[in-house]
Formats: sequence, structure tokens, C-alpha cells
Amino acid sequence: MRLSIVIPTLNEAAGIEQNIQRALVLQPVEVVVADGQSTDGTSDLARSAGAMVVTSERGRGRQLNAGARAATGDVFLFLHADCWLEPQAAQQIEAALQDEMVIGGAFQQRIDHDRPVFRWLERGNAARVRWRRMPYGDQGIFVRRSAFEAIGGFAEVRLMEDVLLMRDFRRRGWRIELLPGPIHVDPRRWLKHGVIRQTLRNWTLLAGLKLGISPNRLAEFYSPNSVVPGR
Repeated sequence: MRLSIVIPTLNEAAGIEQNIQRALVLQPVEVVVADGQSTDGTSDLARSAGAMVVTSERGRGRQLNAGARAATGDVFLFLHADCWLEPQAAQQIEAALQDEMVIGGAFQQRIDHDRPVFRWLERGNAARVRWRRMPYGDQGIFVRRSAFEAIGGFAEVRLMEDVLLMRDFRRRGWRIELLPGPIHVDPRRWLKHGVIRQTLRNWTLLAGLKLGISPNRLAEFYSPNSVVPGR
């Protein structure tokens, strides 16, 4: 397996060096930072930490696609800048992909906070993957390059590119796996907005998508006048 790790960034100077170091422990062929024109020196810090840096227009779908185009591996692992995996994750991916029917998957989360509500969130998110085959980007999506390219990559939208990708996989009947990981997730967005409020907002966005509202229009509701960070 030739693993390429792609990390989209937008003003992540505070943590990008540490996250690249953690990504390199998985021994990928490269770590690609797909930067959305950060203004805080993220790109320079990423290069100094050993990553390849590509720059694109802002928007996670565009950035992830730009990173994938620059990558050379036959398996992509897309990581949000506030998430990191322990070293055994690479072996878990390789073992899962020994089954030719599996095209990708994601990881069980460990939200790095002690409040009991986060353990419930972890369980609920894992159940969503097992029963609905719908991992989100903060669960660390990995996918065979051949499958990713067959569907044309991520939709280049401001929001919910991960949901749209998984919808494409489901329509094709492709199999994904939930791996034990864990993937560590920074709790910053839940602490900022509140767990219940953040969860209700996510459900509202999903309902809007099902009703046919475009992801770009939904992004205005989620975060007016800005590019949406990790959900």
C-alpha cells in the first residue's frame, strides 16, 4: 500500500506542525497540505515540517481535490487539520483493503475531552457509519485512489463534500469499513458552539440537503460570509 495523507488547511498555524509530525508516523509516501490561501503562515510551517504544500481556492472540496491530484499514492487518507491518528491506523487500513470488495472507510473517534456527552457522540457517530455507511470527514476518510477517481473526487462545494462523496459510494453499492483507530478529534467546535446546538445544526444541514437545498446555500446558513471549517 502506498498511502498519501491529504490535510486541508485554512489558518491552522497553531497546530499544523504537530499534526504533520503525527501524520508522518503513519509512514505515508507523502503528506500533502492543501491550503486555502491561509494568511497566518500555515503553508511555510507545513513545508518546514516535511509536507508537500499545494494551494487552491478556499473550500474544502476544492482543496481536497487539489491535494489528491498532487498525491502519488494508491490510497488516500483525508484528515481534517484538527484530527490525528495513532500509528496503528496505517496497518488497519492496509488490512481492511486486503478485501478487494472494500473501497475505503473511516475510524472510530476519540474526542479529546472528558465530558461524558462526548462518549455518546463517539458511539452515535460510529453507529452512523456501521448502519448508514455515512462517515464524516472528522472520522478520517480513506479510499482507494481508483474508486476516488472513478467518481470524480469530491464535489467542489463549501460544505458537506464528505456527505456527497459517501452518497456516491452508497449509490454504487461500494463497501466501506469502520476501523478501530482511534482518530483523535479536537473538541473545539463543540466547546465553542455547544454540543446540543452543534448537533442540531448538523441535523438541520442534512435535512436541508435532503430537501434539495444546495450545499453552497447551506454554507451561508452555517457560517455566513466565511468558508466553513471542519464540521
